[in-house]
Formats: sequence, structure tokens, C-alpha cells
Amino acid sequence: MAEIEIEGLTKSFGQFRALDNLNLYVEEKDIFGFLGPNGSGKSTTINCILGLIKPDSGKIRVCGIDVEENPLEVRRVCGYLPDNYGFYGNMTAIDNLKYFSEFYGGISRDAIEELLALVGLSHAAEKKVSEFSRGMKQRLGLAQAILNDPKVVFLDEPTYGLDPQGIADFQKIMKDLQKKGKTIFFSSHILSEVKEVCDTVGIIYRGRMLRVGKISELCGSLAVVVQTEPRADEGLLKRFGRVSYDEKRDAWIVEVEKDCRVELSKHLFENGYVVKELRLKVPNLEEFYFRLVRENEGVNSG
Repeated sequence: MAEIEIEGLTKSFGQFRALDNLNLYVEEKDIFGFLGPNGSGKSTTINCILGLIKPDSGKIRVCGIDVEENPLEVRRVCGYLPDNYGFYGNMTAIDNLKYFSEFYGGISRDAIEELLALVGLSHAAEKKVSEFSRGMKQRLGLAQAILNDPKVVFLDEPTYGLDPQGIADFQKIMKDLQKKGKTIFFSSHILSEVKEVCDTVGIIYRGRMLRVGKISELCGSLAVVVQTEPRADEGLLKRFGRVSYDEKRDAWIVEVEKDCRVELSKHLFENGYVVKELRLKVPNLEEFYFRLVRENEGVNSG
């Protein structure tokens, strides 16, 4: 079941088209990685989904609720950690959350303490926010985002500025939220983070959705790079999988289900070929992403 449905979303700011006929579907209880360079339209998309920005055209539904018709109802089922946040520095972490919980009718101190434990801030519950590090503020921001026990949590560049341990902790929290039945919409421009935690990835560039799918589907299959002397016959390789030719490498690419280099090498030798290269090629999100962006650099989204 789709938790987020976007159809034909378009938004311009003056002459600049920030979103260009964007279509996107995010499944329930998924950790969805919204991947793209800075300025590609990630934050604008999130703001449109939450009803904070009115699009020029298009339809958006969250948990089956139409954003244009019921924006307040959509916000009740969503939590949001923006790329910047505002807390009262002279108040403690627990008092900040108690204050913000009043916007949702208030929640108990015990419930707030549970949230602080979830994000790893139990030790700092009574500490003033002005004394927090950036990483601690990010954790507190996440606790604020889930105060209303939302079905969908939007995280806009949540690990920006964090050290490696802070990033790892944040990734664990995302997985914990998923186990609690939450759908996570994770916006980032950092490929390694998306690859580490996300089930599904959507790549946006210049306001257009270039590709959406499971990482394994997007990056292609496991493959063997084959270079021989003389060049091997294509028909000879087809018994191992789908075959394509890479002119730049002057090599065959054989898509395989498992590592079959031993069998392949033997087969080539028996047919009179000298093997110059026989290398396993593992699916690579970085390679796929940069190739896709290069292919679309000359496409004008306006």
C-alpha cells in the first residue's frame, strides 16, 4: 500500500521551475531515500507534501488523505525534522518537548522520557538546550518530530554536520522507528547514508524524478567483466547470462545470478581464448547515480 502518492507535481518560483511534473509513490513502513544534489528540489517536495508550500499543479495524498483538501489532517499523521530547527535555549530538553507537545493536546512526562530514551538523550533530559552540541540538537529535533506519534516521518538532511558516530546512531534510530511501523522519508545528498539504511531510493535532479526503485533494481545485476584475446564470441557467453558490450573497456559485461568466474574461465579456455580480465562487478549505487546525473545534465527542466 502506498503511504505517499504524488502525481504530476509542479512548482515554480518566478522563472525557476523547482519541480517538474514529479511522480512518486512510497510504500508503507518503507525507509525511502530521497536522493539528489543540493538545490534539486528535495526540500520543496517535502514542503509541498506537508502543505507548507502550495504547488502550481499536481495531486498529493498521504495515508490516503488529499493534502490540498485536508492539510491539517495530513500534518496530524506526519512528523517533520527540517534542515534547521528552533528550540528555546534557556529551557531544558524535556521542557522544550513538553511545550511543543501542547500543539498536539499535550503528552505525559513519561511519554516524553520514552522519546528522549529512543533518541539517546535520557542523560540530557534536564540539560538546557543552549548547552547541546549539534548532534544532540538533531536528536532532540527528531524527538520533536515524533511527538504526535506520526505514521510518516520526514527527515530533511538529518545527519548534516554530524560526526561518524552521530551518523551511525541516527541510522539506528531510523531503523528502530521502522520497526515501530513508521514510514521514513529520508532526504539526503550523501550516497553512503542512503545505501546504508534505505529500502527504496528515488533520485531527483533539477526538479525531475529520474528513477525510483530498490537499490538492487536500480544498480543492475551482479556481473562479470570479460576481456579476452581474441574477443570472445557473444553467443558463447550467453549461456551464463545476459550479455552487453562495453566499447570503452573493450570488454563483454555478462549479468549473472552468482559468481561463476571459475566456470566461465574454464569455458573460455576450452574454446581457445586467452583471458585478459575476468572481474566481478558488484551493483554500485554511486556509479549508477553519477551516470544518471551526467546523462541528464543537458536536459532543461524549465
